Amino acid sequence: MSNLSSKPYQIGYALTPKKEQTFIVPSLLSHASQNGVVLTKIDPTKPLIQQGPFDCILHKLYDSDWKQNLQDFASRNPNIPIIASPESIDILRNRISMLETVSKLKINNTGVPKQITITEVTGLENLKLNFPLIAKPLDADGSETSHKLHLIFDKDGLNNLTAPFVLQEFVNHGGVVFKVYVAGKYFRCVKRKSLPDISEEKLVNLKGSLPFSQVSNLAAAGGGEGCKFEKTEMPPESLVKELVEGLKEELRLNLFNFDVIRDGKNKENYLVIDINYFPGYAKMPDFESVITDFLRDVVHKDINCGDN
Repeated sequence: MSNLSSKPYQIGYALTPKKEQTFIVPSLLSHASQNGVVLTKIDPTKPLIQQGPFDCILHKLYDSDWKQNLQDFASRNPNIPIIASPESIDILRNRISMLETVSKLKINNTGVPKQITITEVTGLENLKLNFPLIAKPLDADGSETSHKLHLIFDKDGLNNLTAPFVLQEFVNHGGVVFKVYVAGKYFRCVKRKSLPDISEEKLVNLKGSLPFSQVSNLAAAGGGEGCKFEKTEMPPESLVKELVEGLKEELRLNLFNFDVIRDGKNKENYLVIDINYFPGYAKMPDFESVITDFLRDVVHKDINCGDN
């Protein structure tokens, strides 16, 4: 749908260099331009009110100076949408508050794995969790440290962890994770290979901990149960749609993805294990048209961006 007869929409973006490299690609810039959307780089070190003009702000920066910059801009331009509200994004930067949003939805046959926060590595004898566990840094801020996850097989595996972190029960799920990408009115569910199942018999012989980067070696060494990836059925679309709509409303976000697994002990149950703001869309089919349509909808006010 061409919009060349009218003035193009100016979308200002403020991203980390890494995010800019993977998202602001020539194919997106070209498709957006052909459909009346111009993406313009923002200098986050300068006041937003001195840049533009913009019809919408798209960002993925977290520092306090940038948040103040956004706030100043929003106070003077209350009708210009900001994707997204820093308050909404912050919910997903903590791995406890992140999944609490799922529990609030109370959707049948959905939930989250049992998990607790560890603030200091003492008194871990009575965790009231069943091994194996997944240890995740509490902060999910996109840093290299936040991606350092470990599979914990016994109490000895907890010794070398640095607090604060989250301990989450590992749930056998057939070695498949379902990733659901959301961009406003659009959503798409795809399946990806995941951690292999671990039987109780195998768990007896597994000791200590293992970084996620080495978990693939676990399956090769016979530590994980086989995965029939190609034959794995997708979750019911009605359930995925209910989760999408519920999370959009609860989080007040429109640009995110979430990971879902099928509970190996009860095939009717699905567990959300992770939610990310503004994930990597570039590998998604038709990503250029999906993002362009999303940005147009935001400017048209067809999508509510929370506070703006």
